[in-house]
Amino acid sequence: MNEDRRLAWGLTVGGLIGFLASAVLLVERFRLTEDSDYVPSCSINPVLSCGSVMETAQAALLGFPNPIIGVASFPVVVTTGVVILAGGQLARWYWTGLQVGVTAALALVSWLAFQSLYRIGALCPYCMVVWTVVIPVFWYVTLRNMARGTFGGSVRESRAATFLGEWHAPLLLVPFLLLVGLIAERFWSYWSTLL
Repeated sequence: MNEDRRLAWGLTVGGLIGFLASAVLLVERFRLTEDSDYVPSCSINPVLSCGSVMETAQAALLGFPNPIIGVASFPVVVTTGVVILAGGQLARWYWTGLQVGVTAALALVSWLAFQSLYRIGALCPYCMVVWTVVIPVFWYVTLRNMARGTFGGSVRESRAATFLGEWHAPLLLVPFLLLVGLIAERFWSYWSTLL
């Protein structure tokens, strides 16, 4: 399978997973808004608690529920993957726009992860699914754009682009290991009671 098809499948499957997680989270948010006694399906214990996260200001960063951003954005990711699978060619401006979008998504989920860990003190499982999707989508769109010259020929020919391309999979593990480590450290007092 060539690189384009792998990227296309990753965007299609990742986009679908992100869309479903965002849609379920949005439905849960609406139910909680309608009934303050409603317990979301993702409120499992004091740490894994969507309800605790949904009721914070961070959950509506732009004045509306954050999952709306995912419901609106992930279909673009899915469509990009499907277009590539169908043999379509996308213009450089499109890839530049997608890069801006996935970079903004990574910045948003990084900020939300920090807020969840160190300000809210609870984790939303559906949100974490979105984080898990956004990281590789950002990573592989960025690598594709570096390799194809979207950022210019000097970037495409750079040693950094070659290194990142060759070591893409092990390097992708770094943010996940960091996130797992931060979660384990932040909530160790709770996790240790389960042992």
